[in-house]
Amino acid sequence: MAENILEKLKQTILDFDEDAALDAANEALAAGVDPVEAVGALADGLNELGDKFERMEVFLPEIMLASDAFKNALSVLEPEIKKRNTEGQKAIPVVIGTVQGDVHQVGKDMVATFLTTAGFDVHDLGVDVAPSRFLEEAKKLDAKIIAAASLMSTTRPVQKDLIDFLEAKGVRDNFIVLVGGGVVTQEWTDQIKADGYGQDAIATVEIAKKLLHVA
Repeated sequence: MAENILEKLKQTILDFDEDAALDAANEALAAGVDPVEAVGALADGLNELGDKFERMEVFLPEIMLASDAFKNALSVLEPEIKKRNTEGQKAIPVVIGTVQGDVHQVGKDMVATFLTTAGFDVHDLGVDVAPSRFLEEAKKLDAKIIAAASLMSTTRPVQKDLIDFLEAKGVRDNFIVLVGGGVVTQEWTDQIKADGYGQDAIATVEIAKKLLHVA
């Protein structure tokens, strides 16, 4: 039964069906399906659409609809995940956002979700986030990690602006800065002296754990 529900969750993403995604998420919890596995099924759907997008089999409007379906399901699953993760331990705060000038969010949303499922206390600032806002929120939340996404070559330099801004404020060493996005590479990460680079959501979680020495 769980396998059928997981497949249904994935299909709601492929069908861009917001209502069905919400219903399937509720069904998953009612049936005792692990919410982390449920998110994984949703992610499988998004990844499959990502491949189709690269092959120009689907286009940006469909990707945005799928993202909305993903968020609908997540609104049901994420509270349960957070509840489980916070039992008996304090989660490590993370601030994440897409950099100023860039309004892409699907990839950033995926990373935020996987960090949440891994037990981090994720604060998503959304898109078009200025370096000053990253710092303001990170200080307010006592965040250990700032994660900045860029999906456009024209906005990638803002990741460097963020690091330069932290250095100018004398707080660069207070934060682990992770960068990612479709135009980001390890070479770029090294060039701007970011602390880590996640090629995808799973890799980002692993590098975050490694840099924080979390099992």
